[in-house]
Amino acid sequence: MVKEIIIALVAGFILFELIEHVVFPLVWSFIQRRKTSICDVSSMIGRVSEVKQWQDLEGKIFINGEIWNANSDFPLIHGDKATIERVEGFVLTVKKAPTVFHSRRKK
Repeated sequence: MVKEIIIALVAGFILFELIEHVVFPLVWSFIQRRKTSICDVSSMIGRVSEVKQWQDLEGKIFINGEIWNANSDFPLIHGDKATIERVEGFVLTVKKAPTVFHSRRKK
């Protein structure tokens, strides 16, 4: 009787460990595989970045805590805001972001 209980406990423990270390991670990886990554470079398209350095039609911009090489059809200057249009390898194609003016009205 005691021997059968010990065998059942050991079998249950082994089954629990198998589910915890094999089955759950497999299911979790399949679920995560379907989600799009927020770190994917295509997620940067449409986001606004800041121009850090620019000369003629190419320069460097700051986005997601990183400095990226960029080019544009129009010249930009340091401090401009730029919208990312396209990603080609490690080079971003940008355009100048529209400037939004906020007016303060005195009451």
